[in-house]
Parts: sequence; structure tokens; C-alpha cells
Amino acid sequence: MVTVNCVALSENLLESELFGHERGAFTGALQRRIGRFEQADGGTLFLDEIGELSASVQVKLLRFLQEREFERVGGNQTLRSDVRVISATNRDLVRRVREETFREDLYYRLNVVTITVPPLRERKEDLSPLIDHFLKRFAVENGKEIQGIDPEARDLLLKYNYPGNIRELENIIERAVVITRGSILSSRDLPFFDELLFSDQWEMMSRKTLKESVQDLERQLIQKALAETANHQSKAANLLGISERVLRYKLKKHGVK
Repeated sequence: MVTVNCVALSENLLESELFGHERGAFTGALQRRIGRFEQADGGTLFLDEIGELSASVQVKLLRFLQEREFERVGGNQTLRSDVRVISATNRDLVRRVREETFREDLYYRLNVVTITVPPLRERKEDLSPLIDHFLKRFAVENGKEIQGIDPEARDLLLKYNYPGNIRELENIIERAVVITRGSILSSRDLPFFDELLFSDQWEMMSRKTLKESVQDLERQLIQKALAETANHQSKAANLLGISERVLRYKLKKHGVK
């Protein structure tokens, strides 16, 4: 399996990386170099960040996918390669096709079998095992004897929505491991996290109207009060500073059972 990161190379270098080049094809091409399609013959070529391909490379990739043929940069010999192509992107390719920055024919040629990886905020069940994995890994890398993470710190990490996905979670755990002085990671090792949680919640609220945000907050406070009083409406109303009649009205209004 051969991997190419399409965003890490300029257009000219990427073309040479994929298809290879002949000696003298450009300045610095002192000898023939085979490309990744030739290297992956009989195997798999993984193209990461394929949404970043330039228009000219898109044309050549489309030709290869259709004909299994290509030429090295600066060459005139037509070569063939039997390669399975897997591609990945964090871009919305359908929108890019509409904007005419990604070829429609290439999109449909690539889009044979699609595996969608949802963002971390949509698979919260993955958070705990990932937290434990990164905690163990960074403890070893930093030579620290860390036994685990306390419930309060874990709860903080589980509440966050991670706009930066797994990389952001990874960086947060690494930073906490570096600064901790104890054997159990605690909320004291996440002093920066309150700001992240606040900015995350503010970003979510800013997408709604003031009325919607107030209703969401009211619903959450009611649910929290009911949870703390084991669903005892009279005690929950007292905790919220409202009458039981008003609480029943709000329960019905928000659809809270």
C-alpha cells in the first residue's frame, strides 16, 4: 500500500510524485524516477486530501482511472498499472463540483464505494476509549506514571464537541499529561478547558436565535433539576425558584417527560 498526501506537495511536484518523471523533464530532474502509480502496481494507492488536487492533475487522474494508462512527466511512453485507488477528503466534494472546482466526472469515477467517517461530536461513544488510549500513550512518551483520569476531568472532556476532531482531543490530552504532577489526571490539569467549553457552547448558541438559545438553556436547567431531585417535581420547582404549576407548564412546553 502506497500513500500520497495531495496537500503536502505543489502541483508540479504532485504530478511527478504520482506519475514519475524522465531525466531532464525539469530543472533538478537528474535521473528517471518512477511514480507512486508504478510503485503501487498490484496493490493499493491511498490519495489523502484528494479535494485539494489542481485541475490539471484531476484530468490526468481521471484518465488513469478510466484507462489505467499514464505517461511520466517529460516522457512519451504510455505505461499501465493495476492499482486499487482509495481516496479521502474532509471537503464537501458535492459542493466543490457545484462550484466547478472539482471535476464532476472525476467525482463520480471516484465515488464507487463511500465510507463516511462522522465527526467526533457525532460519535461520543468513542470518546472514553480514545481518552484512555491517548492518556496511556503520552504517559509512556513523557515517562510519567499516570494511572488514569478522575470522573470530573473525564466528564469535562466528554462534554466538549471537538471542532478539531481527534487531533484536537489528542493535543488536549498530551498537554494535560505534560503539565500534571499527579498520578491521576484531574480537572486541575485542564485549566484551559473552561475557555474551550465556553467558546464551544457560544459557537453553538450563536447559530440560533436568542429565543431558541433561551429555550434550550431553560430546558437544560429543568432537566438538571429533575435529575438532581430524582424527578420529584415539587423539589425540582423549589430548586429552580418557581411554582410547581409553572414547572408543569414548562415541562409541557419543552416536551420534557
